[in-house]
Amino acid sequence: MQPIWSVGLMTGTVLDGNIDVALLKTDGERIEAFGPYALVPYEASVRPMLEQAQAEARVWNFEGPEPAIFAAAEEALTRAQSAAVRQVVEGAGMAMAEIGVVGFHGQTVLHRGPQKGGLPGETRQLGDGQLMQSLLGTKVVYDFRTADIRAGGQGAPLAAAYHAALLGTAGASGDSAILNLGGVGNVTWWDGKSDLVAFDTGPANAPINDFVKARGLGEMDRGGALAAAGSVDEARLARLLEHPYLTAAYPKSLDRFDFTAAMADGLSNEDGAATLTAFSASCVGKALDLLPQRPTRLFVSGGGRHNPTFMAMLGKRAGVEAVSADTIGWRGDAVEAECFAFLAVRVLRGLPISFPSTTGVPQPMTGGRIAG
Repeated sequence: MQPIWSVGLMTGTVLDGNIDVALLKTDGERIEAFGPYALVPYEASVRPMLEQAQAEARVWNFEGPEPAIFAAAEEALTRAQSAAVRQVVEGAGMAMAEIGVVGFHGQTVLHRGPQKGGLPGETRQLGDGQLMQSLLGTKVVYDFRTADIRAGGQGAPLAAAYHAALLGTAGASGDSAILNLGGVGNVTWWDGKSDLVAFDTGPANAPINDFVKARGLGEMDRGGALAAAGSVDEARLARLLEHPYLTAAYPKSLDRFDFTAAMADGLSNEDGAATLTAFSASCVGKALDLLPQRPTRLFVSGGGRHNPTFMAMLGKRAGVEAVSADTIGWRGDAVEAECFAFLAVRVLRGLPISFPSTTGVPQPMTGGRIAG
């Protein structure tokens, strides 16, 4: 297959009010060219709907009929993301006819990996691929995670195949890994020879953002200023780090709310932010200890890399050199959206998007549904 232009879409679980849109020219194995990338804000009415859907999803917990808000939020976000695709493509001087496929991740409202005792995993992303296809007239790949879950996998993380392509361009040797810091953290390790390894490290930005928001101090700890002004409650941190998830063998995955801001209850604004940031950074260190080879350097993508306190704590608490993915020519804010552009092309080609060593599926498998 010749490389084609693909559009990838992502909105993270921290609900920052933006749609990540990235163009990538790829054959699903190699990256031919990076196209335009943009953060397109949702209309003001959409974000509260998504927040409500996320809150009601936790009450629903995969039992009984889905909350009514799901259908309304799904249509609203699908229409908004379709408009964002058209805006970015046409803003780049291209026509939709030049786009071979759109990778539409949708909005995760609830995710649960397989549980001990044989309880299967469940996952729900809001996103109507058929509606997007009808609006854009372009093939759409969506619902990336369900097939993996149905096959007994974790359904996450799915970025590993794309991360491997990036690591390949950087000369993968095992001494470096990719860390994405979204609501949850996930790491991908590959030495260019062995099995690709990927799993969720623990919480990343979600508890910090929720803590700051609950205290009425804004949407996030901008620039890590609050955490930098505080002191880590070391005794509490030590107790938090006893959580069994952190030493459990991979594959493993998390929901955005598996670790919450309640971990900082009773602390001051500054000390709470510092302790939550230290916990997220320390979780990464625990994760690196599980890898076949402990990397000495992490290429960091996602919103967390903009937090200098978090990045410094990775060095101190995780014992690793943490560098922004941008320093080696990648686009740290775009990596997740690019990933779903890449995976969409793999799905079209029938190539695997998840693997035994990344999600725990019995064998490498493709996934996603194709509209159009």
